[in-house]
Amino acid sequence: MIAIIKRRAGRWALNGAATIGLLYILTPLIFVTWLAFFRQEIPSFPPEGYSLRWFKAIFDQPKFIEGFSLSFQVGVLATLIGLALAVPAALCISRFDFRLRAPLSNLLLMPLIVPGVVLGTAMYVFQVTAENALDVDVLGTLYALVAGHVVVVIPWIVRLVLASLSGVDRTTEEAAQNLGANAWVTFRRITLPAIRPGIVAGALFGFVTSFGNLEMSLFLVGPGRTTLPIVILQYLEWKIDPTIAAVSVLQILLIAIVMLITDRYVKLARVV
Repeated sequence: MIAIIKRRAGRWALNGAATIGLLYILTPLIFVTWLAFFRQEIPSFPPEGYSLRWFKAIFDQPKFIEGFSLSFQVGVLATLIGLALAVPAALCISRFDFRLRAPLSNLLLMPLIVPGVVLGTAMYVFQVTAENALDVDVLGTLYALVAGHVVVVIPWIVRLVLASLSGVDRTTEEAAQNLGANAWVTFRRITLPAIRPGIVAGALFGFVTSFGNLEMSLFLVGPGRTTLPIVILQYLEWKIDPTIAAVSVLQILLIAIVMLITDRYVKLARVV
C-alpha cells in the first residue's frame, strides 16, 4: 500500500512539474496572442477592448509583405540546398567508417553551438574575402544570403536524418542487394522510405530556423532587401503597438499549419 502511494505521489509530482514547465514555455506565446487583439494602440492592462485592426494594419505596411516574401524565398531555397548537401553527408557519416568521420560530424553540427552573431560575422568576413579574391559581387546578393542560411539549415537536417538512419535495419538493404538491386535502387526503395520522416522533419525545422533567423540576415542582407525579422526589428525602433504581436501570431499560425500538415503524412514524433 505504501509503495502504491509513493508511486502515485511520484507520478503526480512528475505531471505537476511537466505542467508547470509547459505553462512557463507557453506564457509568452499566450501573452503575445492576447496582445494582438488589444484595441488600444499603446499596450496597457487591462485592455480597453478587443479588435482585429492590427491584423489589417499588417497589409497596410508593404515592408511586412516584402519581408515575408523574401524570408519565404530564402527559407525554401536554403532548405532545398541544405537537403541536397546534408542527406548525402548524413549517409556518409552513418554508413562509412573513415578517419575524419567524427570531425566531419562535429563540423556539420557546429552551427547549432556557435552563437548566431559569431556565425554571422564569420560569414560576412568570408564573403568579403571571396568578393575581393574573385572580383565579383558577393556581399549583399540574394545567393550570398541563401548561402548563409544554408549553413544554419544543414545541422538540423543532418541531425534528424542521422536519427532516422540509426533505426534502419541494414539487413533489409543487404537483402535487396542480394536479390540484384544496385546501390541506387536500394537507396530509393529501401533506405529513402525509412528515413523520410527524418528528411521531412529536418526540412521543416531547417525552414523554420531560416525563416526566423535574424543574426545571419543582419550581416548578409543587401540594400533594398529586408527579411521579416529585420522588418520587425526596424519597426520596433520607431513604433510600439500590437501590429508586431499580430505579425507574430500569423507566423505562429503558419508554422503550426505546416507542422500539422507534415505530421499528417509523416509522424514527427518518430524523430523529434
